[in-house]
Amino acid sequence: MSSTDQPTPASYFEMTPQEIVDSLDRHIIGQQQAKRAVAIALRNRYRWRQLEDDVRKEITPKNIIMIGPTGVGKTEITRRLASMAGAPFIKIEATKYTEVGYYGRDVESMIR
Repeated sequence: MSSTDQPTPASYFEMTPQEIVDSLDRHIIGQQQAKRAVAIALRNRYRWRQLEDDVRKEITPKNIIMIGPTGVGKTEITRRLASMAGAPFIKIEATKYTEVGYYGRDVESMIR
């Protein structure tokens, strides 16, 4: 595959984490540690899905929470990774949600 070819979402699962990082590098500058973590997580999730059902039940997949200041690339990394995987992307601003009794939306409405 040449550097100008866009892989299909399914082909991203066949890529190594380094190849996924290289693809993210074309759009995102910096954040190498975050890109590596999500690339490994994407590959591991694919490998987990390939397991037999009885084996898969014994292994809990790992999830990632991305934290950091505004503007460091959390959303863009996640958006690009979802696009690469052919997965839906939903962005919810957690700052809009507050504890009960404070001004803001109820956290429970996020999952309804």
